[in-house]
Amino acid sequence: MTDKPYPTDLTDQQWELIRPLLERSHGRRGQRHYSLRRIVDGCFYVLRGGIPWRMMPHDLPPWEDVYYHLRTWRRKGAIAEFG
Repeated sequence: MTDKPYPTDLTDQQWELIRPLLERSHGRRGQRHYSLRRIVDGCFYVLRGGIPWRMMPHDLPPWEDVYYHLRTWRRKGAIAEFG
């Protein structure tokens, strides 16, 4: 990662632990515009920082994309509810 990380960003070791739980092995409907790791970093930025989704920094993926993934992972049971 070349950007200066946020305190809530995953380390390489943390990412390697959760990556298999979130990545699809088949059935892709299209190319992603943003890496899953950055999507997860965006989730942690909002959830740990307690900020509104629409106030995400511009160097993270758009809040709509991050929120969509979080909602999908929750619905599928890939992650637990926060809060």
